[in-house]
Amino acid sequence: MQNDKDLFDLIKKTYPLNPRPDFVSTTEAKLRQNSRKLNRKKAYKRLSIAFSGLIICAIAIFSIISFKGISLIDPTLSSIDKSHSANVVNKQEPSIYIYQPSVYIYHSHNYESFYSEIDANEQKRFYDEIKNIKLVGKRLSKNLNATNIRTIQESRDITSILKDRGLALNKTYTVSREILEDTLKKNKNIQMVFDIHRDSADRDVTTINIKGKDFAKVEFVISKSNVNYEKNLKFANRLHNKIEKKYPGLSRGVVIKNNPKDQSTYNQDLVNNMVLLQIGGVENTLQEEYRTTDIFAEILKEIIDN
Repeated sequence: MQNDKDLFDLIKKTYPLNPRPDFVSTTEAKLRQNSRKLNRKKAYKRLSIAFSGLIICAIAIFSIISFKGISLIDPTLSSIDKSHSANVVNKQEPSIYIYQPSVYIYHSHNYESFYSEIDANEQKRFYDEIKNIKLVGKRLSKNLNATNIRTIQESRDITSILKDRGLALNKTYTVSREILEDTLKKNKNIQMVFDIHRDSADRDVTTINIKGKDFAKVEFVISKSNVNYEKNLKFANRLHNKIEKKYPGLSRGVVIKNNPKDQSTYNQDLVNNMVLLQIGGVENTLQEEYRTTDIFAEILKEIIDN
């Protein structure tokens, strides 16, 4: 029986070990082709590993930025983006009345009330801590804010402050002046100020019927004893004329107070576009007050928009 060595010796003798040239050429080509394929696979594998590493790094960096906040972003780019956003907003909503409180409402005589809201046995005093002129101011503030006109209504109780300090009623405008000054200091964008009252005149003076419904008339009071007299008078006339054009008779007009001895400024020397606004009188109902207040908000909106 032949062993492995004998078989190999037989093969060597039987078949020549010198291959043909074409065989060598073909074999070399196949080997080179296989080598290129292998190299491509290795390169692809290395590229895949590198790409995966980049993705992991990117995710890590993004997570850090998200965690620490946008302060890591280039401040120059951030400011440019903010500037662009502001320009877009300004083009859409140019009015300054949207962004900061621009209308201020307060009531120097904040307890002024109405017959219809007071018990019959208390009607002689005409004042109430809850059902009073502040409800009218609240209605106006709500209407203006609903139309994107930022409005502040004063919540501080002027009458209570007078009592706490032991001051007489003739010091009302002294106290309300302090509050107005404080508000103007904290809100630099205030453009209009209304000190809202109700008159003490009879119902036939303070009421008008429009299309079957009763409305409380408005009146604009301007003090001539202040440095802003001309500007405030112009503002009051503009309000009156606008109302008169749309709702003839609803405004009682502009009243100029000019007591040569002791005329109060009604604090109108502190700001332009300020009026003492009387809406209705003691004999009007809150519903009549509200109807007029809704119209007044509409008029203010038109003036501001134009």
